[in-house]
Amino acid sequence: MARHSAIVADSLTRKPLPSASLFDHKGNAVGITNARGRMPLISRSSYPVTVRYLGFKEKTIETPGADTILLQENAASLPEIVVESGRHKVLHVLAYVREFSTLTTYTDTVFLFRKKMVDFMLNPDRKVRFKGWSNPRILTSRSYYRFTNDRGLDSVSNVSNNHFSWADWIGIVPARELSPALKDRSSASDTVRGKYSPTEIWTRTDDRVTVDVNVLADTTSRKWVPNLSGFFHDNLEFENFRVRFSYDNILSDYLSPMDLTGYSFNIESNGRGHRMIGFNRYDQPFFVSTYAEAYVLDKEYITVKEARKWEKHDFHAANIEMCEPAEAPELQPSVQALVDRVNTIDRDKVRQTLPTDQRLIGKYYGKRKSGLGTRALSMLKQMTGISSYKSHKNFKQQWNGFKKFNPSGDEK
Repeated sequence: MARHSAIVADSLTRKPLPSASLFDHKGNAVGITNARGRMPLISRSSYPVTVRYLGFKEKTIETPGADTILLQENAASLPEIVVESGRHKVLHVLAYVREFSTLTTYTDTVFLFRKKMVDFMLNPDRKVRFKGWSNPRILTSRSYYRFTNDRGLDSVSNVSNNHFSWADWIGIVPARELSPALKDRSSASDTVRGKYSPTEIWTRTDDRVTVDVNVLADTTSRKWVPNLSGFFHDNLEFENFRVRFSYDNILSDYLSPMDLTGYSFNIESNGRGHRMIGFNRYDQPFFVSTYAEAYVLDKEYITVKEARKWEKHDFHAANIEMCEPAEAPELQPSVQALVDRVNTIDRDKVRQTLPTDQRLIGKYYGKRKSGLGTRALSMLKQMTGISSYKSHKNFKQQWNGFKKFNPSGDEK
């Protein structure tokens, strides 16, 4: 272990950067900096360690021992929003998201890197009868999984039946009033303390404002993640929950969604998953950590009529371009290696090894000979309560289901 831990700071102002994310040489999250910007103790075997902080260029630390790690600012530049008339009341936001999630049990590990294009539709006028959405709606995505266990399994895929990421639940928050210490100031910072520790750290440099939130420090901090309120009442144990929001062109006493340039978050939880039974033993706990970055690419005010068209439009994910912003850092070598490995999968070969889809088997219209196979099938139907009528009905349902995926399918 290192004898002491370094402080991560802004190279220009020399101010500490709280909640900076740290990743080991395999791309796994190994911690975050505290409210004073100090790194946790990290084992030497984890190096080189990459430091990420939204709005700054990431930096790789080859070996432990440094006193201070300085990050250079990498501010995003967005086009100005022009409101053509009073009819344009709905804010449409387009963003690029990267997420890094890890699920672990006592024996298995699943690492996920995913990139996606998402959008948001925000309606600031409550008088307008259009709800919109503040959670990211996925327009297109690319997923890269790596599965390992204690028996030597090491496989990759672009799909998985298990969903354990938190990235779809963190979105854009409504307008927030600036911390009093930042009002009428060109450079200032403020720390809002929760019950046991700092819960909000505000930083202002000219017209740029960042807010680092420790959601677990105080229940009032949940206002920054309103779409996750239900999870706090479930049987989930959050061990870490940090969110960072970056705003630009702040000319008033409020942070508005139209001034948002991006956000990032770190979440560590004991539990979280959909359809996890079968992946691990029923009584075996699993742990999930997710780090994600969202970069706002474009935003515009549109009419309610246009917003409804956006909402109902059936997007074809394959036709949507993946637009990576210039300020998004290069992927770590281990993550890039995973991407390359998944991209070289022989999908035709994999498809040939899959079990035959029963809906593709032709229907037999001739007379069947009575025999052992027929009697055995009849006995199985009786045991499961499936009559010949239900069997025929189930077949038709399966066939209709197949035709939905293959509209040209024709029963002859």
